[in-house]
Amino acid sequence: MRNTIAAFVILCFGALPAWSENVALNADVPERYTVQKGDTLWDIAEMYLADPWKWQDIWQLNTQIENPHLIYPGDVIGLILVDGERRLTTLSRGEEASTVRVSPEDAEGGLVKLRPTARVTPILGAIPSIPREYVAGFLTGNRILSENQLTEAPYIVSGQEGRLIVGAGDTVYARGDFDEALRTYQIYREGEPLTDPTTGEDLGFEAIELGQARLSDYSRDIGTLELQRTNQQIGLSDRLLPSDETLLNSMFYPSEPPDGVEGEILRVARGVRSIGQFDVVTINKGEREGLEAGNIFRVFLRGDRVRDPITNVRLQLPETEAGLMMVFRVFDKASYGLILEADVPMSVGDQVRSPGF
Repeated sequence: MRNTIAAFVILCFGALPAWSENVALNADVPERYTVQKGDTLWDIAEMYLADPWKWQDIWQLNTQIENPHLIYPGDVIGLILVDGERRLTTLSRGEEASTVRVSPEDAEGGLVKLRPTARVTPILGAIPSIPREYVAGFLTGNRILSENQLTEAPYIVSGQEGRLIVGAGDTVYARGDFDEALRTYQIYREGEPLTDPTTGEDLGFEAIELGQARLSDYSRDIGTLELQRTNQQIGLSDRLLPSDETLLNSMFYPSEPPDGVEGEILRVARGVRSIGQFDVVTINKGEREGLEAGNIFRVFLRGDRVRDPITNVRLQLPETEAGLMMVFRVFDKASYGLILEADVPMSVGDQVRSPGF
């Protein structure tokens, strides 16, 4: 049976690319695995691969399955042979990935209501790459921007009845260039600047998200907006940018970043001093270095400086590998990453590097 599957896959997809021969499977991995609720793509990649970030190198797309890039609870993941090499693919779909069809309603009063048939693909049911609850606030909340990106955005000039401080449910008026095709906007205030600790370069600043508003009217350079939710009090001069909540539905896969990229942890969310598993960090590398969401980095602790007790000379101790980080949101000169594995506590200033560097 396995040879039959292998022959079918070779016929449809061709031989295994040469670069995937270096991808090592873990020992004693299951020939088949049924995806469970709560699984992430990283969990499955880590179960099967010695280097989980090489997932895409060994993943065999099955064009016979709708949305072959997505994996759902109930799906059966298995190993198949392609040109003598073992690869992973979706062998069968679970019920949660089934296409939903909307049929015409039953006859009413002797009449049949005919309605268009819709095909709905439940993308939101697909398992995420990483635990989404840890990163959701950074997919749709704070952003890293250049100064011009915020200063050129529309800004609040007044609340309803001239109020200076407003909250959810209130109406605000903002001046600037709105795109009337976009109705949902997020409200921001400038946060702390980001500076490269090695070069001193300005990397931008973190814009703090204050809430969300819906544009109801726009005329003569003034937009009228209804505040849908607020995280903090909204005031005059706060800025508005088009909502990026579509990122909540984004899918990305564990992948290897460009060779030779080396960066540093600049900040950690929530103001903690010791960085551990599932903490969100900011690093000083981004789009200009070729980073993409899903890139995996090794994290290294910077070695301490100590004094030789015999010679009294100051020594730099070797660095220590501490864990793994996945980039999940990329900006021009910086990125947000999630610590996936933490063998020891980390801290701001620790190094991140491409796995092969």
